[in-house]
Amino acid sequence: RGTAIQSMVSGGCVVSGAEVRGSLLFSRSKVDSYSSVVDSVILPDVRIGRNCHLKRAIVDRGTKIEEGTVIGEDHEADRARGFRVTDSGLTLVTPDMIGQHLHTTR
Repeated sequence: RGTAIQSMVSGGCVVSGAEVRGSLLFSRSKVDSYSSVVDSVILPDVRIGRNCHLKRAIVDRGTKIEEGTVIGEDHEADRARGFRVTDSGLTLVTPDMIGQHLHTTR
């Protein structure tokens, strides 16, 4: 059973056997089993796989986080993977940063 504590979860979201704390989940996002999302903003249509741990992250629309991914706990590792880490410790993840080319420009 999934839990969302001190969080805002929009309609159409599924928190399946995961824990969400102090976070904001926009519409149609899914957090799979055994994952945790802490102090993060998850934009629409994001899929977070099993056994993922996100802390102080902002995940852009349509991003698919692969099973077992850890974001926001080791900033140097996040930077090495191409994620942007702010001075205050927030980690930004977009589809392009993880090889998913969902957004196009005209």
